[in-house]
Order: sequence, then structure tokens, then C-alpha cells
Amino acid sequence: MNATTSAPTRRLVDARGSYCPGPLMELIRAIREGSVGDVIAVQSSDRGSRTDIPRWVEKAGHRLVGITQFEGFDEIVVEKRR
Repeated sequence: MNATTSAPTRRLVDARGSYCPGPLMELIRAIREGSVGDVIAVQSSDRGSRTDIPRWVEKAGHRLVGITQFEGFDEIVVEKRR
């Protein structure tokens, strides 16, 4: 890596306790604030996020890195592509 490029940012959005569409709206805000290549992890206790966020990510042209289930919440990781 040379001096003119920077490593992608990994940002954590803790949306646990927020209900639909809160976690998705927080992800959208983080993507707007970020740069291409940034990785954003959204923690959500709202079960709908498991389907709503991946659907939006695909439609918006970003990349779903993965979904990990934890006790009481999911962590949905997204890479900003554009």
C-alpha cells in the first residue's frame, strides 16, 4: 500500500434495541458518510433486519460480506461499493 491510499474503515453500528426500519436507516447513514471500500457491521436485535438489510444492500449495489448470529442479535456486515 502506498502513501496515497488509505485502508478501508471498519465501522460498527450498534442498532440493538431499534426496530424496523431503524437498523436499516442507521446503515444507510453510515454508508452515506463512508468511502468506497469501507466495511460496516450493523448489530441488530430486530429479526426483520436479517432479510431487509441484505435485500437493500443488493438493490443499492453494495456487497453483503456476511451475517453472524449471536445470542439476542445478528451482526450484518456490508462493504460499500459505490
